[in-house]
Amino acid sequence: MTTKPDEPQQPPRRRAPAGAAVLREDVTEAIRAAVFEELAAVGYARMSIEGIARRAGVGKTAVYRRWRSKLHLVLDIVSALAVQGLPAPDTGSLEGDLRLLYEVTSRALRHPVASQVIPDLQAEAARNPEIAEALQKALREGQDGVATGIVTAAERRGELREGIDHDLALDLISGPLYWRSVVIRSPKLPKGYLGALARATSEGLKAL
Repeated sequence: MTTKPDEPQQPPRRRAPAGAAVLREDVTEAIRAAVFEELAAVGYARMSIEGIARRAGVGKTAVYRRWRSKLHLVLDIVSALAVQGLPAPDTGSLEGDLRLLYEVTSRALRHPVASQVIPDLQAEAARNPEIAEALQKALREGQDGVATGIVTAAERRGELREGIDHDLALDLISGPLYWRSVVIRSPKLPKGYLGALARATSEGLKAL
């Protein structure tokens, strides 16, 4: 009787805990994209998990595995906007940095999806404190870091005095464009508006 040499032992395969679901990132991103499209198409009040799933090409279960309700889904996505941020301008001058910031922000705010989603969420925020908090965080923090960077760089260059009130500066930088693009929803910015706004804001900041 012959004996076979011992075969190398294979390490035991690790299994996911019973009941654990493996969440595919591509499915998660498809759902997130579908939420923005659904919000723009029907608004928050009429938006449903069924509609989101249909638009994303997945089953409702795939959505519920990630978020337990449409409220939590929207809160998660709106909150994520806060950490994405905007590119930090670095043109070498305060006016140049403001002009570049306004160009990027204007394109973002006037995007067909954003122009529908933001006003709708603002209306919903008036009725829902959780959405109000998440929307405020997204809109505030989305520009806070960039605006603070612009002001700090201008302080270092001597264009602004040291110790300027950064909260007031942020309001002055962000307010006018947000008002025109989101609040009154001007269909088209006048020619030369962004350049003029950058010059006026630069002079206003120097007066603080």
